[in-house]
Amino acid sequence: MSILKILATYRFSRYFKLGFLVWDLVLLNTSIVVSFLFVYGNFEKVDVKGSKALSLLANIFWISLLLYKDSFRIVRTERIEAILYRTIRILMIHSAVIALFIVVLDYGEISRLRMVYFYSTFFILLMIFRILFMKLLKYVRSRGFNFRKVVIVGANPMGERMNRILSKDLTYGYRVMGFFDDESNETELKAPVLGKFEDVENYLSSNQIDEMYVALHINQIEVINKLTALCERYMVRIRYIPDFQQYTKTNRVEVVFYGNGNIPVLMLRKEPLEINFNRIVKQIFDFCFSLLVIVLVFSWLFPILIFLIKINSRGPVFFVQERSGRDNKAFPCFKFRTMYVNHNADSLQATKNDSRITKVGAFLRRTSMDELPQFLNVLLGNMSVVGPRPHMLSHTEQYSELINNFLVRQYTKPGITGWAQVNGFRGETNQLSDMVGRVEHDIWYLENWSFLLDLKIVYLTVVSVFRGDENAY
Repeated sequence: MSILKILATYRFSRYFKLGFLVWDLVLLNTSIVVSFLFVYGNFEKVDVKGSKALSLLANIFWISLLLYKDSFRIVRTERIEAILYRTIRILMIHSAVIALFIVVLDYGEISRLRMVYFYSTFFILLMIFRILFMKLLKYVRSRGFNFRKVVIVGANPMGERMNRILSKDLTYGYRVMGFFDDESNETELKAPVLGKFEDVENYLSSNQIDEMYVALHINQIEVINKLTALCERYMVRIRYIPDFQQYTKTNRVEVVFYGNGNIPVLMLRKEPLEINFNRIVKQIFDFCFSLLVIVLVFSWLFPILIFLIKINSRGPVFFVQERSGRDNKAFPCFKFRTMYVNHNADSLQATKNDSRITKVGAFLRRTSMDELPQFLNVLLGNMSVVGPRPHMLSHTEQYSELINNFLVRQYTKPGITGWAQVNGFRGETNQLSDMVGRVEHDIWYLENWSFLLDLKIVYLTVVSVFRGDENAY
C-alpha cells in the first residue's frame, strides 16, 4: 500500500503534535552533536562541567516552549511565513533562557562558540524541516488525500465567501460538499445546495462529514442551537461565522476576552505591530539593515550619484518633501532630486514621460535608487524599511475624503518599499481604483505583519529592481 493510500485511509492530524515533538528533539540533539564536532572535532570534552546538564535543559525547555506556545498548531489556510515566524520567535526565547542558565549556574567552561554553532545548526534544520513538511503536506492534499469534508449552513454571501476561501487552493485540504438553507439562489453559488435545514440531520447520519460552518444571522438562534446539538451527536466539529458586518465593513476583526475570559470584546482589526516584541524586532531590523546599506553602499555609490545629478541639471542634490507618517504626522522625506526645479513638485504627481524628469532622474526612478536617501529617514526613526509608501500631504488629504479607510495605513510607519509596491501598485495613480488597491494591500500588510513577510518584501523589491518595473517612472 502506497503512502498516499495510507494517508487516504487513516487520519494522522491527531498525531502531528507527537510527531513534531519527537522530530524536533531529534533535530535539537543532532545540532548538539554537530556543534561538538564543529568546535572540538570529537567528543572528548563532552564531560565539561555543565555540558550534559545544559543539553538536558535544552531538551526540557524546548518541549515546554512547544507545548506552552502551541507551536504545532497547523491551520490549513495559514501562510508558511507565519509558521516559520512562530518557530523563530520560540527559538529566540529558548536561546535567551539557555544563556541565562549558563550565567546563573556559572557554567564558564561551556564554549560560547559551540553555542553559536548549536543554535545556527538548529535554526537551519528547523527551517528546512518546516518548509519541507509544509510542501509535503500541500502535495499530499493537492492529490486529494488528508482532506476534510465540509458543509456550510447558510447559502448567503457570507457562506459563499467561506466556500471560496476553503476551495481556493486544493492544498488547504478542504472539500466543500455543499450548502444547506431554506432560501437560496443556486445561480450565485459555487457549490450545490444539498437541502434545507430540516435535511441536515439525515445528511450527517448518512455521510462522513468532518466540519460544519454556520453562516447564519443571530436572529436564527433556534436553528443554530439545533445545528450545534446535531453536530455533537454525530461528532462533527462546528464552526460559527459571526455576522460582524452589522458592526463594521472590514473583513478583519479580532475577539479578545476581558475579565478572566468571561466577556468577549470585538476589535476592528488585529495589528501585530501593536505587540511590543514585534515592534522591537522590526526596529532592530530597520536599524541594522539601514546601517549596512549606509556603510556598504552609500560610501561609494552616493558620490557617483551626486556627481551625475549635479552635472545633469542645476539645483540641489536632494529633494526634501513633507510626507504623511505614522499617526498622520508630517515628516521631511528625503529623495535624490529627479526633476528640474519646478513649482509643482509638492502638488503634482510624476506621470509617464513627464517633461520635468531629468535624464539622470529617469534612470534613478527606473532603478528606485532615488529612494536610497530614505534609509536616513529610517535611522532617524520616521520611516521603516518596509511599510506603506508615504504620500504627499495633499494626496493624503485628497484620498482620505474619497476612501473611507485610507488613513488606516497611517497606523504604522511608512516604508521605503511595501506589500502594495511588490504587487504592482506603485507609481502614478491614474484612477481611484489604483489607490483603492494600494490601500487594500497596505491594510493587509498592517494586519498580517511578520518579520519573515518583511524579508520576503525586501527580496521581491530587489528582484523587481533588476527585472525592471513598467510603473517605475
